[in-house]
Amino acid sequence: MKEFLWPVRVYYEDTDSGGVVYYANYLKYMERGRTEWLRNLGFEQDELRAKEGVLFAVRKVEVDFKSPARFNDKLHVSARIVSRGKASLIFQQEIILDADGSVLCSGIVKIACIAAESFRSTPIPNALLSVITDGV
Repeated sequence: MKEFLWPVRVYYEDTDSGGVVYYANYLKYMERGRTEWLRNLGFEQDELRAKEGVLFAVRKVEVDFKSPARFNDKLHVSARIVSRGKASLIFQQEIILDADGSVLCSGIVKIACIAAESFRSTPIPNALLSVITDGV
């Protein structure tokens, strides 16, 4: 599937006492990138819960921190599916510095599709699968 890019700017609240992005905030950027990817495909998470009875939950994350982002930096968050299962998606994600295109952080994120009521694994809705299947 093609790569989705979403712009973000580093706010003061994102930084630690050293003036760099606090490590956990990279995961927040990645989460927002996947949410915007889904939205870009025409799906809202609250509507998927209401209409399909499903939620998406992070199952596993592997992150490589390469270089710090700083206050007021312009970044891009990428999201690209590298694998899909019946009830899961695996994303390759990067946090990229807009100024020079360098990769500051990269990660592999496994997402599980779960039933909203039971929190048990459930198949990804066909409506979403039909949109993403062609590119994976």
